Amino acid sequence: MPRTPNEYAVYLLLESGHREEVRFPNIQEFQKWYSGELVPKSASNDFISVPIKNIQGEYMVVRPSRIVSIRVEPVFSSSVERFN
Repeated sequence: MPRTPNEYAVYLLLESGHREEVRFPNIQEFQKWYSGELVPKSASNDFISVPIKNIQGEYMVVRPSRIVSIRVEPVFSSSVERFN
């Protein structure tokens, strides 16, 4: 029986070499943000908001044209790195 991830870690690799991690509760939330916010403005230099659900009172904005790649990783509650 396949395991179900508790959340998804999304890594945004930026043109400057920085890597930002954002967590989504499920893959559908990521796909909704990706297709609704990022893809339509992918060549834009205007800032878009990146949802940060796990950190209260903090937000992040990014220029979509500066995102070089995106990595999506499922996170399971049994993952050792979750407790570090």
